Amino acid sequence: MGSGTAVVRMADRPATQRPVPPSGSASGGVGKGSLWSELPLAVVLVVLVGLAGVVLGRMYAGSLLTGLVVGAAIGSVLLGVACRRLPSWLVAPLSVLGLAAWTVWSLRLAADRADLPGPLTEVAGEAARNGIPRLLTAMIPVEPTPDTVLVPVVAAWLAGLAAGEVALRAGRVLLGYLPPVLLYAGAVYLVGPNAAPAVRPTLVFVAVAALGLALPGRVRPGGADHVAGLPPKVRAAARIRLAGASTAGVAVVVALAVLLGPALAARIGDRPVDPRRYVEPPRVDSLDENPLIRISGWALHPEQKLLDVTTRSGGNADQGGDATSRSGGDADQGGDATRIRLAVLSDYDGVTWQVGATYRNAGRILPAPAVAPGSIVEPVRQDITVAGLTGRLLPAVATPREVTGARVAYDPATGTLIHPEGLTPGLRYTVTSAQEQPESNLLAIADVPAGEEVARVLRVADGVPEPLRRLASQLAESGGAPYTRAAAVEQFLAEHYRLVADAPSGHAYPNLAFFLFGPRDAGGQRGTSEQFAAAFAVLGRLTGLPTRVVVGFRPSGDGPVRAGDAYAWPEVLFDELGWVPFDPLPRPDTEPRPVEEGLRPPPEEPPSPAPEPSADPTVSPQASGAPETAAGPGGRSTPVLLVGGAAAGGGLVLLALLVTLLWLRRALSRGRLDRGPPGERVGGAWREVTDALRLAGHPATGDLAATEIAVLARDVLVDARGAGAEPAAVEVAELADLLNRAAFAPGTLTAQQANRAATIAQAYVAGLRATRPWWRRLLWSVHPGPLCRDRADRRRRDARV
Repeated sequence: MGSGTAVVRMADRPATQRPVPPSGSASGGVGKGSLWSELPLAVVLVVLVGLAGVVLGRMYAGSLLTGLVVGAAIGSVLLGVACRRLPSWLVAPLSVLGLAAWTVWSLRLAADRADLPGPLTEVAGEAARNGIPRLLTAMIPVEPTPDTVLVPVVAAWLAGLAAGEVALRAGRVLLGYLPPVLLYAGAVYLVGPNAAPAVRPTLVFVAVAALGLALPGRVRPGGADHVAGLPPKVRAAARIRLAGASTAGVAVVVALAVLLGPALAARIGDRPVDPRRYVEPPRVDSLDENPLIRISGWALHPEQKLLDVTTRSGGNADQGGDATSRSGGDADQGGDATRIRLAVLSDYDGVTWQVGATYRNAGRILPAPAVAPGSIVEPVRQDITVAGLTGRLLPAVATPREVTGARVAYDPATGTLIHPEGLTPGLRYTVTSAQEQPESNLLAIADVPAGEEVARVLRVADGVPEPLRRLASQLAESGGAPYTRAAAVEQFLAEHYRLVADAPSGHAYPNLAFFLFGPRDAGGQRGTSEQFAAAFAVLGRLTGLPTRVVVGFRPSGDGPVRAGDAYAWPEVLFDELGWVPFDPLPRPDTEPRPVEEGLRPPPEEPPSPAPEPSADPTVSPQASGAPETAAGPGGRSTPVLLVGGAAAGGGLVLLALLVTLLWLRRALSRGRLDRGPPGERVGGAWREVTDALRLAGHPATGDLAATEIAVLARDVLVDARGAGAEPAAVEVAELADLLNRAAFAPGTLTAQQANRAATIAQAYVAGLRATRPWWRRLLWSVHPGPLCRDRADRRRRDARV
């Protein structure tokens, strides 16, 4: 009865007095008209989010990134519109599922476009780990790969989701604009100065946002007017508060415009800040910073297999010609097309040649530099498989244009590549290069550039030995043209010095001086391509030529590239011709000519000629009974006293020197093992082991990794002491693991691990020293070699800083 009465009373009410169900409720629903009224605002939100992709896509190669961001905007906003009848707490999980599906599809599409190998799970995981740093270190234009599209796609979807929920479901349109505005501002900031100003997209963004605010027909949840059903007094007070709040908001906006407007207008012409400068790009490790020192180690093991190379297509190496039979292409030895570059070294501090390149993460397609007028560009396509080569430097024929099968970072200034994850046996990649051969007929009249742009490759470090300066001056007198000077240096080195495989590594000023002027019977005037290339580059800079040193390989053809194929060569920069290679190596089976007398450095202190005895004596001889010359105290002559005093003084000086060396050596060991953070102490312990190997006559070459040196150290100690030395020898492998951890995971070592490294190093050094003869054990603690090497290492570190 009660329920029936209630039904009758409800039915008797006028239609205008019936309660209106809230929007989206099960009883009333939104209806078809509400859907169409929300679609215009949804389109506005899609356009605002998609414009962020348009702005960001200006620094990407192609339009894939823009399409993926627009797709994320459409999917996130329309999914929210489609789920408008569902509770708000259910929309977010459904949208996350849509985000996952769209992200997976985007990553697969980007991986297929970039020809990246591997399963999708591995590609997605690697992109999730490295998405942000690679986006900030990638080379412009950025290729849309999984790790460079992941962050923009996810950010666009989340911005569309937040904007749709706030603007459409909650009805706060202006507040709903905040996620797209933040996304757009982030895209503009991320592009920075790497593209033209985004004037048109910004104007479109503002216009579309204003259009969204002016759209009619939007119904707020719960009714068109929240205060319509309130009593008149309450309704009037609410509307007064609303008007006051709106007036205060407008006043704040106007005040901010007045205060900040002039400051922002004054900065319109400023260059935007590039956020990439705050992120360190990929760097090579110490092994690759100076690969020139690996030449000697490779020369001692020429049969070691480093690479496998297959050339699919290429040009004619003889096309374009050479200015001579040696310079500007090296046609007689296979041409420039067979040279595979590993590294280009442009910085020299008087001690080492260093790479000094800035590598940026790159995609499959690499930027193409300008081609010199008249040059012949020939494509070279090679399939390369890594065998025994270590490090991060990725070999390729100059100049690479496309790389597939491996992730790379690229330095446009030198045209060299690195594999940021490091080379591993079995790594296979395909590289397409544009081999450029300059017009050889222009070399004879070409000039060399000067100024700040090339100051780096013209710089001569302090401390040049005077014989090197004198030799460079004499070689420069042979001709005034730059090419003539370069050819004179090349010819001089090729005719007067011998190429050997067992020459020790070193290209500091003292090493080059010994290579150029040292006596042949003592090991001078002979060296590997390391000394030839470094000597050419230094002598060239002393004559005003911009030079650099290149390390690479010169294989005889397709197939394995062995350690014996590694060599270094110099290059000279010419105006409008670019970098031209030279070959200062001697011809095979030729005997070097002696260095001319005029080119040899004079003795530093020429001995004074001994006076010839006169034919007529100036003093009459003494009589046989005359007394002898005056004697000193005790009947000893003055010369005997002088000799004895000099011997005693020399002994004291020698003793003082030995004591000083002993103190310095012990201080060096204490500083290495006991001072500094754990990582530095582990490195110091490792240097103690390598110094001990040198003192024992088994130096570790620069091309060996830490684990390989540990094997060498174990074998040396076991061979010297037998099976009883096995525990101490095995512990060196543990020290090598700590060293690798200090290098690749800095800041993770503890003080206990550093103490363990010091204990291992001390035990190994003591055990190895005990195997030496007694006189070598006496000289072990006063040998100056570790002090000299430590000083050289400090100079190199200071030069890098």
